[in-house]
Amino acid sequence: MLWISCLRAASLVLLLLPCFPGQKGGENEQQTDVISVWEGDSISITCSRKNLEEVLGTYLTASKKELTVLYVAREGNSYIPPELAHRLNYSEEGKNLSITLHNAQQSDSNIYQCSTYVMRNGHHNKLFGKETIVVVKAQTSGVLEQSPLYVNPQPGQSISITCAWNSAYEDFYLLKTLMQRERVLHVSSQNVSTISLAFANRLGYSKEKKKIVVTLHNLQENDSGIYVCAGVLKNVSSLSVSESGTMLLIKDVEQADCSNNSWVISVLTIIVALLFATLICCTLYCVNVKKCFQKRKSHTVSNTVSNTVYEDMSYSSRRNTLSRSNHCSLSN
Repeated sequence: MLWISCLRAASLVLLLLPCFPGQKGGENEQQTDVISVWEGDSISITCSRKNLEEVLGTYLTASKKELTVLYVAREGNSYIPPELAHRLNYSEEGKNLSITLHNAQQSDSNIYQCSTYVMRNGHHNKLFGKETIVVVKAQTSGVLEQSPLYVNPQPGQSISITCAWNSAYEDFYLLKTLMQRERVLHVSSQNVSTISLAFANRLGYSKEKKKIVVTLHNLQENDSGIYVCAGVLKNVSSLSVSESGTMLLIKDVEQADCSNNSWVISVLTIIVALLFATLICCTLYCVNVKKCFQKRKSHTVSNTVSNTVYEDMSYSSRRNTLSRSNHCSLSN
């Protein structure tokens, strides 16, 4: 019965082992890059190029302005617009073209696209590369108001983010700009929406002329970050962004199921210690039982042999007595 108890305890520990924290391996999702800076900071964008021998030239364009920010030809010639010449520089390192825009201004908020012209089979082809959304936040703008500034929900709960402009807008973006940078939601001027895979089936929104409300459902710990509203106003080429965004911090609460909290590790450590102690007790108990059993067996065998010898001697004694008695009677 004691061994059965030990087996049950071992099974419990094996069931709880998946609760121990471990490294998670996963696939990296290919997403649009998001860069969020304050006015006066620098913006760094890297364009990666493949098969350099085919590349005739590399472009960085601002899609909402339809502006060529930089063009670098294979021969080393380059073009930079006059209004950016004093703020932009670049460097080439192998397949990467690194571009830095200094003294960022709110008008630099835009969607930047890397592209290359290549020669293949005697024809010119344009290949589109990485897309980067740049958000330059000003200390005061007044164009876009966002609320709330801070929320601290528990896992599984929902929150709503409200973005309001002082005039009608066309394209809308909700961007996550801290740690994991991604485009959470894009609603085009044709009312076509694109939602990131991370929030698939967990995001809803309602749209008005000057306001949009985005609701995030079933929040998880890795949803924590800063969410920034951005949009393109009518007849304006650049993005307008909120001043501070919404800081979302998911509370780290203790849950009934397996989690990676420190208290779980402590409990499991105690269980392992108790199991180890129980196994030692089982071993010692079984060793004592075995010794006791061997002792009893030896004692039983000894008693059996002694009784047999005693019985044999008794029988012999009686036989000799009978024999002497009969001899005497015959003599008479």
